[in-house]
Amino acid sequence: MQSNQRWFVHSKERPRVRLFCLPYAGGGASIFRHWGRQLPWEVEVCPLFLPGREHRLREPAYTRLTPLIEALTGALQPALDVPFVIFGHSMGALIGFELARSLRRNGFPMPALLCVAAFRAPHLPARRAPAYNLPDAELIDLLRRLGGTPQAVLQHAELMQVVLPVLRADFELCETYHYQAELPLECPIAVFGGEQDTQINVQELQAWQVHTRLPLRLSMFPGDHFFLHSQQGLLLQTLTQQLGALL
Repeated sequence: MQSNQRWFVHSKERPRVRLFCLPYAGGGASIFRHWGRQLPWEVEVCPLFLPGREHRLREPAYTRLTPLIEALTGALQPALDVPFVIFGHSMGALIGFELARSLRRNGFPMPALLCVAAFRAPHLPARRAPAYNLPDAELIDLLRRLGGTPQAVLQHAELMQVVLPVLRADFELCETYHYQAELPLECPIAVFGGEQDTQINVQELQAWQVHTRLPLRLSMFPGDHFFLHSQQGLLLQTLTQQLGALL
């Protein structure tokens, strides 16, 4: 397996647009498995496989963002030969933002569009205390309150032994992140939020404006932090509209 195939798999020979997708904490590439059926055929959906889950389960998950960004920058470089878009939900939005900045620093092509969902603008402080070092029982209680993890999983002790380490690692990656100021991105940023999301409010989404030189594109959807699932059809309709100029 070539090095970049550890991170993503090509499904089309010469797409018009390549869409790299990054998951929320504890999630994997599989959450994007149906997107290719609902987006225009010219779009190649490339979910990114992060260590610690799915076929990379035996690899340790990253607990710091910088080495992950360095690895992703190198892995994606050969695939930046067509216009591309980065989409990230929650933790994935933070990864996508820093990935775009890393591509710029390295002189690589920039995304035609950066899509960030359900995450505050990265220069803003977190409203919740760090959770990655909580005892298991308290962390499971937090997951129950946040939603997104099925009750059947939360109540399954053996499954939680698999799920908790990667969740801890992902929380640590986000909660130890320190924003460093750089010039705004030259690419547009599309921001997606849930109207009933208790973790992220609309002001924290609007604050993404400082990270692009172009007008911010803000779309709000019915649902909580995980509207990615409950409003998938509407989200992909909106994403298709955002991709319109590229197609």
